[in-house]
Parts: sequence; structure tokens; C-alpha cells
Amino acid sequence: MAAGAPRIFVSHLAGVAVFDPNGDQVGRVRDLVAMLRVGRRPPRLLGLVVELSTRRRIFLPMTRVTGIESGQVITTGVLNVRRFEQRPTERLVLGELLDRRVRLGGADEEVTVLDISIQQLPARRDWEIDRVFVRRGKTGAFRRAKGETLVVDWSAVTGFSLEEHGQGAENLLATFEQLRPADLANVLHHLSPKRRGEVAAALDDDRLADVLEELPEDDQIEILGKLKEERAADVLEAMDPDDAADLLGELPEDDKERLLALMRPDDAADVRRLMAYEERTAGGLMTTEPIVLRPDATVADALARVRNADLSPALAAQVYVCRPPDETPTGKYLGTVHFQRLLRDPPYTLVGSMLDDDLQPLDPEAELPVVAGFFAAYDMVAAPVVDESGSLLGAVTVDDVLDHMLPDDWRETEFHLDEEPSGEGVPHGS
Repeated sequence: MAAGAPRIFVSHLAGVAVFDPNGDQVGRVRDLVAMLRVGRRPPRLLGLVVELSTRRRIFLPMTRVTGIESGQVITTGVLNVRRFEQRPTERLVLGELLDRRVRLGGADEEVTVLDISIQQLPARRDWEIDRVFVRRGKTGAFRRAKGETLVVDWSAVTGFSLEEHGQGAENLLATFEQLRPADLANVLHHLSPKRRGEVAAALDDDRLADVLEELPEDDQIEILGKLKEERAADVLEAMDPDDAADLLGELPEDDKERLLALMRPDDAADVRRLMAYEERTAGGLMTTEPIVLRPDATVADALARVRNADLSPALAAQVYVCRPPDETPTGKYLGTVHFQRLLRDPPYTLVGSMLDDDLQPLDPEAELPVVAGFFAAYDMVAAPVVDESGSLLGAVTVDDVLDHMLPDDWRETEFHLDEEPSGEGVPHGS
């Protein structure tokens, strides 16, 4: 970037695509790495944390950045793909500096950091943090602050200590507002435990439930343990029953029973039913909330149910036709209607006349290899689970099968990544 270029606020870099000189995207910016310096000297910006398509996070030194413009970052094309590991003297700008309560030097008053700007030094490739966008007055996760906002020099504020203290989460969440749950979960996974708890506390129940479903087991347990029990029960209710059952199954018996007692009876009953099955069976994998219709429902009725934005794509791929009652466990399971078939027939057609009843449903005791073989053999993304009496108990989706077949650390595992030879690249932070 040429000398004299305008400053860039870091919130505008969150999620920005990173390209090599040929125009091929190599990843997205997830954070910035800065080194605090003694006195009131502006921190030096060391580089960017870039998330590759494999979800690995690497360090991209600012010396390898040739341009930041039009919502994109251009690199020299030479990347060191070793996993990013934060050093003790380094601070993540988005994860650790936003939302911090600091003091405005001249007025000696507390302000909240809303954003931070960076600028390239003239005639050099070095970057510094130069300005801080702050708000006067108190802020909180559940109220909108009305205080005055202003941009001040870095040297005008104090309180960016190396310890996290009194830090909220609103502005970090606003920065990552558009992230999918899986991507936000990845952000949380890489934060410190304290910061992870602060961010989780600021999320609403539904958003936190979606994110918890995408987190590793240890992170789930840690976050749930930091919530008040009443709120933890509310979040469990908002989770898919199968995911809630898996999470509760990892807790001590007393904690599990206490949380189940705080949940709504219907939700708790669904979870208890799932916990009665072995984890790696169709019954343990299934969700109890598939789309269930009676045979006299129409294609229009089915499509209205499929349009529900809260459904995963896998659950929306088909509807299950059963005799009353409509809630699982249902009356007699009659068959499945696939989404593609719904698109081919007139809206007034009865779903009972278009059943795929040749496909054998899964037994709740079917073990994981059998379930996986079923999905592979019939190219399915969801499958009904039916008991001996013919009642539909739920549906297994392909994502749950994959979650249980992949290694426990699959979120940290790279797939088909051609790594740069270890002798190339630059040391982290150089």
C-alpha cells in the first residue's frame, strides 16, 4: 500500500478474502496479530490470522501483504502453512482488544473500544495501530449504549494491559455477525477460555445453541459450565435434541439430571428418549424432530413445512408420512416423500399417493457402520428410524453420521493440504 494511504478499521477486515497474485483465493482474514510496546508507542502490527479452506489458521506476516483494497487482501503468494500459535507477547486485535474498557488519558474517564485502525508507515512495509474508536458511557450485552463516540490517537488511551479485564463482547460479535454457526464456532474455539465465556454469554440462546452444536466436546462442556443453570437449560432446549443428548451424556449424572429437570418437560422427554440408546446407533444418532405429515396432507402442505428456515438442508430433503399422532413416536410409518418428487407434482396432490415405501427404514439399534452403509448404498442425506411396532422415532442425517465417523479432533485435521516445505516461509512474527 502506498504511503499516505487512508487508515483501515480492523472491523472491515474481518472475513475479508485473501488472494494470491494470480487472483486465486487462499483463505479469509479471521484476526490481526499485534505486539504491544512499552510506554505509549503504537503497537506494531505483525500480521494476519488467515483461515484456509481446510479451516487451518495460519500466520500471514504483513511483509507478505502487498495490498489491502476493495474488501480484499493481496499477498505475495508465498505462504507458510504451519498452524498459527499465539505467542505470549502477541495480542489478537479482534479477539482481545475490541470491547475493552480503557481510560481516555486527558479526561481520565473510562471508554469502550468499538474499533481500531491500522496504517502503513511511510516508505516502509511496517504497519502500526494508530487510532482507537471509542464510546463514552457504559455498555452492555443487553442494552444499547447512547454515549458519544470519538476517534482518538492510540497514545490518548491507557489500559490495554496484557491481562484481559472487564472486556465485553458486543463489538466482536458485531464484527462476526454474518458468520455461519460453524465458522463462529471456529472463532470461539481459538479464543482464550475467558474470552470464549464472555462471547458465549453475549450470544442469544438460539445462536449459542447453533454454535455449541459445531464446537468440540471439551469446548461445549466448558461453555455450558460457565452459564447459569437456568440459561444452560434454555440453550439445551434450543439445540437439536440429538446434540443436546450427546452433550448431556458427557456431564456428571447429578449435573445432567439437574439440567433435565430445568428443561421443558417435552424437550426433556425427547432428550431422555435419545439418551436411552447407545451413542453410535441409529437411535442415538437420530433427531426426534423430522417433518411428519399425515397421508391426506398435500404437496402444498409439505412444501410449506420444507420452507422452514430453522430446518437443516438434510432434514428438509424429505418428509415422512405417518398415521396420527404426528409427533414422534408417531402412528404407523407409511413411507417417505423426497423433496424432488414434491417439485414434480401439482400442489393439490396428496402425499399419501406418492410414497417411496420400498426403502427399508433403519432400526433404532442399527450400529454406525450399518447406518453409514445405508447412506452410501442409497445416496441419502437423511433416513427414517422406525421401531418394531412400525412407529417413526426420528431421522438420522448424514452430518451426524460423519460427526461420529471422523476422529475426535477432525476440526483440527487438515485434508488434502499441500504443505509448503518446512524450509520455506518466514518465522512467525518476523
